[in-house]
Amino acid sequence: MKQSIADIRKEYTALSLSASEVDPNPVSQFLSWFDMALKAEIMEPNAMTLSTTDGNKPASRIVLLKGVENEEFVFYTNYKSSKGFQMDQNPNVSLNFFWPELERQVRIDGMVQKVDVATSDDYFNSRPRGSQIGAWVSPQSEVIDTREVLDSRLKEVELKFQDKVVERPSHWGGYRVKPNMIEFWQGRPSRLHDRIRYTISDSRNWKIDRLAP
Repeated sequence: MKQSIADIRKEYTALSLSASEVDPNPVSQFLSWFDMALKAEIMEPNAMTLSTTDGNKPASRIVLLKGVENEEFVFYTNYKSSKGFQMDQNPNVSLNFFWPELERQVRIDGMVQKVDVATSDDYFNSRPRGSQIGAWVSPQSEVIDTREVLDSRLKEVELKFQDKVVERPSHWGGYRVKPNMIEFWQGRPSRLHDRIRYTISDSRNWKIDRLAP
């Protein structure tokens, strides 16, 4: 018998979260949880849902966190992609991390802007050569007729950079998200989960609140 979607449920019992025990700084708290996710050997703990909007239609997709620098969350992508276009139109974004093995979720709202050229260059130069070439090959988010379009383009780019350093294309680079809200969610029994929310004031101080589940 097929299981009903409505009947799928899991009881969360592993851990708890107290406002009196969290770090006063949410980014430090995030790094502490992220370190635990690494130690738990979660597959791609840096995978996060990036939600953007052009002002009318929201869109979400998975991207990879590539750094936390100056209390900002950094990732890289194609500037000409649909998400790049939406972030140009509206810099308000949301990030979401879900680590089911730890029964944890972290939600981040903030403002996004591009990192500087030197930072994008440094990260691009650290990538595997195949990933560097891939940044040139894919017209991300554009309609293509067949897979063969990519295969043909791949051969062209490989020939172009044969025996050469692959330079970063100008349409590819990094973004940094400056958070104004970070919420930590810890699964608890009977769906009475722990939720601790940090919000930032005009004076850049963090306020901590407990939210009802």
